[in-house]
Amino acid sequence: MSDKNKKIKCVVWDLDNTMWDGVLIEDKEVTLRSDVLDIIKELDHRGILQSISSKNNYEDAIDKLDEFGIKDYFLYPQISWSSKSQAVKEIISCLNIGANTIAFIDDQDFERDEVKSVIPEVTCFDADEITNILDKDIFIPDFITKDSMRRREMYIADYHRKKVEETYQGPQEDFLASLDMKISIQYAKDEDLDRVIELTERTNQLNTTGYTYSYEELKLMQDSDTHKLLIIGLDDKYGTYGKIGIILIDTSNERWVLELFIMSCRVMSRGIGTILLNYIMDMAQTANRELYAKFIQTEKNKMMQLTYNLAGFKVFEKKENFILMKNDLSRIQKIPEYVTLISDLPEYEEDERRRIYG
Repeated sequence: MSDKNKKIKCVVWDLDNTMWDGVLIEDKEVTLRSDVLDIIKELDHRGILQSISSKNNYEDAIDKLDEFGIKDYFLYPQISWSSKSQAVKEIISCLNIGANTIAFIDDQDFERDEVKSVIPEVTCFDADEITNILDKDIFIPDFITKDSMRRREMYIADYHRKKVEETYQGPQEDFLASLDMKISIQYAKDEDLDRVIELTERTNQLNTTGYTYSYEELKLMQDSDTHKLLIIGLDDKYGTYGKIGIILIDTSNERWVLELFIMSCRVMSRGIGTILLNYIMDMAQTANRELYAKFIQTEKNKMMQLTYNLAGFKVFEKKENFILMKNDLSRIQKIPEYVTLISDLPEYEEDERRRIYG
């Protein structure tokens, strides 16, 4: 990610003399800085996650955050006497996001230098700099979508899922069945396009090509007869994951080509990729079309190549800029019974066949 395009996904706050004036373990009373509350609320509105790295007694710090009415804004707070870098590493691991999308705010030069020396990708700020932090480009997302405004809520729901999963006794499939998952596959509408752009820009691991598109390009493909632009949603008994995926299919020739397949990292272990690919394979077979997929390998997207392989895609041709894979549609798996799939695509496809063939 170039500095020009860099966007912060999570702000990690120190507490003493950063979020509040005073040192909690020494002072009987500390005071929330006057400008901090508005900053916390605005970051949350923009979909930027927040956490804490503080050397304090955990219970005392959490009680103080609760007293200020801001405790629930922070995910995976790391409050202990360990190093700040270790705390930031733990937050990165829990959120499963890149270190280069983390901003760390602390009033102590030593602490900022310690974090920077261990995790140089992290962007560090002195507590004195936070007054104008909201005006910095890296804290201004290109779009504020419904999903980004609910991002903290969705991460909290995911936290509860993970806690249950960690202690679940039994096969993984039984755990997935217990989630009561509902997957929606729809043609992207105008109101979805900002989220489509956001997913292409934010998703690196579960991304088959890394292609990005402007709003105008997506609008053209959305309205054309030569592309299918699909957006994927997921809900389960713990709440909504929001819009978690994109599928873009080029149908301009007699064959279908998957130009782009993206899924949010939050659904990495849910088996969603295989389910979606088998659904698209069934669509292609029903439409009597061959199915191909483009793949561009990066340092982070090996998981998507594995997903294609597991669904039966094999290397068909190596081009200069991408690998073209083909699925012979000989082994299409049924949608698992524990998943409810909601889609209006079959109706659209039937209308299209009637339009073409009468």
